[in-house]
Formats: sequence, structure tokens, C-alpha cells
Amino acid sequence: MTFPGRDVLDAFRLAGSAVRLPGGEGASVRVGDVVLKPAVPDSEFAEWLGDIMASIQEDGFRVARPLRAVTGAWSYGGWTASHFVTGTEPDHFAAPRWLEVVAAGRAFHRALAGVPRPCFLDRRRDGWATGDRVAWQEEKADLLPALRGPYGALTALPGPRPLARSQLVHGDLTGNVLFAPGLAPAVIDFSPYWRPPAFGEAVVVGDALIWHGAGPRLLREAACANGPDFGTYVARAVVFRLVTTSERVRARQSDATRGSDSALRTEVRRYERAARILTDFVAAPRRPAP
Repeated sequence: MTFPGRDVLDAFRLAGSAVRLPGGEGASVRVGDVVLKPAVPDSEFAEWLGDIMASIQEDGFRVARPLRAVTGAWSYGGWTASHFVTGTEPDHFAAPRWLEVVAAGRAFHRALAGVPRPCFLDRRRDGWATGDRVAWQEEKADLLPALRGPYGALTALPGPRPLARSQLVHGDLTGNVLFAPGLAPAVIDFSPYWRPPAFGEAVVVGDALIWHGAGPRLLREAACANGPDFGTYVARAVVFRLVTTSERVRARQSDATRGSDSALRTEVRRYERAARILTDFVAAPRRPAP
């Protein structure tokens, strides 16, 4: 891991030593009450994100406010800086807080409702952008054969494209909402997408089904809180993750990474389970509202 040099610390007026932070990709460091992160994917994104995070109105959530460098920019030498926010990721196996994560995301999305669509989204060509476009039928899937079964089951579920208005949403809220006693949840590591807000929130539920062992009860509770069509958003969210998994595993296989076949079989079983839960949920009769 590369640590920021003294010139970067000086640019953000920081004293002390950098200490690596756990989580994420291990690329972030803390210096006192400030967190430094690589300015990825580029300086354009870093400057846009700095403007957003500096101006967003916190209402039901907190964010890590950015620091400007001495140059006046939000990045310097390939690094960005923001104030450290207190909080920890919940242990969803011991005490699930999925609906609270969804609620924090909804509050965050309300605050983003008037932000214009950034042009850089059209230029994204990474695996996550591919997964997003496939989930919304804007691009055809090019999947590993093992994942085509659950993909077919999932794509039979969403139905017509929803009419809800698209806006900026956080597409990776899972693991990026922190809780601290007496404080609003902190939303960190903003991953921007341009979709209906329910999609960003549905990714949380989809992730819970895929990787955290959540079951039909969470899906029913989330749909009760977010409307009967929420299940179709979750189906798109699981497709989004399935495509990114396919892209990631394919890249590893091309690098001759050992064990990728075993890892893929595990992922296939997870997606098959999520597809079964969603299929049963969509097929279940709905009780009329009282």
C-alpha cells in the first residue's frame, strides 16, 4: 500500500503519521481526525464529489465533510481528505439493521434529489457500470455460463421499466452506513449512479439476500416499508451484483488465479438462492390493503 507523502500531508495542513484504516480496499489512511483516500477514479470525480459532500444538507444522516488543499482543490497529489466520522458497520448476523441502512439511504437520496446528472457517468466502463446497465436492460449481458441460470430466473421478474424519476443514488450503501449511539447514521464512500432512489436502497436488500443469509422475512418487511413494487427493484439489484461478479471472476480467471472455480460455485449457489427467494416473493398473492 502506498502512503501519502509529506507533501500531501502539508497540502492538507496535517501533522502526525498516517495510519492505515481497516475495511474497503485498504487504501485509506487516518491522520488525526482526517481520513486520506486515493482520488479515484480521477481528479474530475474527486472535485465533483468534494463539491457534493461539502454542500449536501444533512437531514437524517451524516457525511464526511471534505477538506480543501492549500491549492483550493479537493484533491492533491492523487489524494483527497475528509473529516473522520464516528460510527461502526453493524453486525447484521448478530443484530440485523438492514431496514435502518435502507432508511439512511433514503434520507441521503432525498438530499441529492436536485443534483444534476454528472457527465462522467456516461464514460464509466468498469464492471459495476456494466452491471448497472445490464440490470436496466441498457446493455446485453455477457456472462460466465455458470451464472446464466440464476440470471434467467432474475430477469424474468422485474417486468416493465418503472416510471419513477431517476436521480443520483448511492449504489453501494451496504457496508457504507455507520452507526453511533445518539447520532444519525453516517453515509460514506458515495458510489454514484443515476437511477430511481428505490434501486439504490434495493441494493442493500439484494446484498443481504446474496451474501448475508437474509431471507424472505427481510424482503417482506422491506416491501411493506417501501411499496409492493420494491421486490422488482431488488431483482434488478441482484442482477446488478450478479453481472459484476461475473466480470470480476472472469478477470481473475484470465489472470489464472487458482481457486476461482470453487469461488464461482459458491457465488452461483448464493445467486440461485436469492433468485428462488425473489421468485417466491413475486409469485405470492398480495393481500389487499385494509
